[in-house]
Amino acid sequence: MDFGAFVPQGWRMDLVGIEDRDHWETIRAVATRIEDAGYRSLWVYDHFHTVPEPTQEATYEAFTLLAALAGVTSRVRLGQMCTCHAYRPPAMLAKISANIDVISGGRLDLGIGAGWYQQEFEAYNYSFPKPSVRIAELREAVEIIEKMWVEDEVNYDGTYYRVNGAINRPKPLQEPRPPLWIAGGGEKLTLRLVAEKADYANFAANPATFARKSAILDQHCDNIGRDPGEIVRSVHLEVLVGETDAEVHTIAERAGEQRSISGEEYASRFTVGTVDQVIERLDEYAAVGCGYVIAYFPDAVWGRSLELFADRVIPHFLPPIPVRESKP
Repeated sequence: MDFGAFVPQGWRMDLVGIEDRDHWETIRAVATRIEDAGYRSLWVYDHFHTVPEPTQEATYEAFTLLAALAGVTSRVRLGQMCTCHAYRPPAMLAKISANIDVISGGRLDLGIGAGWYQQEFEAYNYSFPKPSVRIAELREAVEIIEKMWVEDEVNYDGTYYRVNGAINRPKPLQEPRPPLWIAGGGEKLTLRLVAEKADYANFAANPATFARKSAILDQHCDNIGRDPGEIVRSVHLEVLVGETDAEVHTIAERAGEQRSISGEEYASRFTVGTVDQVIERLDEYAAVGCGYVIAYFPDAVWGRSLELFADRVIPHFLPPIPVRESKP
């Protein structure tokens, strides 16, 4: 497995109580810890208002934040889980993502999906059509982005989007293009699009559902003649980890307060436990073919799950280091 981690950005109420002037330093410090701990990737959410309810608490825009983080990191990859296709015209999103790929030295992963947070759509005056239409829009957006990344001048005449002679310079540094993640588990439309276009699939699912979605994706790949092994299957998990049951209880209570739920309910809904318990849970995902875990640590600002996970959980899923035989 590969592993990524989110920085705090306010969407999950993780900057509450921190002065606005201190937000950037808080986010930057967590990004540094993610890179230093050896995570493969650093992630942000693409949302404008807090969850589960919109509030007056700060929520930082994804690509503004990624551009800043590109300048204060040097090794860790940078992704969004996931960009809502409707929040930015696809040609502009191609331009933004290409710029960040160059600024970061070729470290961008582009995650994209059809969106779901209706309140945000309506608040920002974006239309929120039925799912089949949003997925059709997503398909056109992905096609435009792909063209903008590699072609000199793009023309596209779709049902929902049109581009007339669009030029995108600089191009992304990565060849042939940045990795494309498509998030969502819609079995007829979204997973068909994943099979056609994505390098990575992302499911928010328990292991049994993950296995079912993955099998359906395999079938879509078979239908179009693509090797299913070309698409890495990933999962997004909210994780808290402690060394003892007592520590787990304490941090779950505090994380629950951020969501206005009890610690007990929080622990029942998310991946919460001791090191061994979290390893056991991730083993279930590994057994059904999960190749990448993107973890959100609600205690990233005030706790140590981020480092404990990196030091004690991740090594369980790394290949053993070969032992060299000494010469006689």
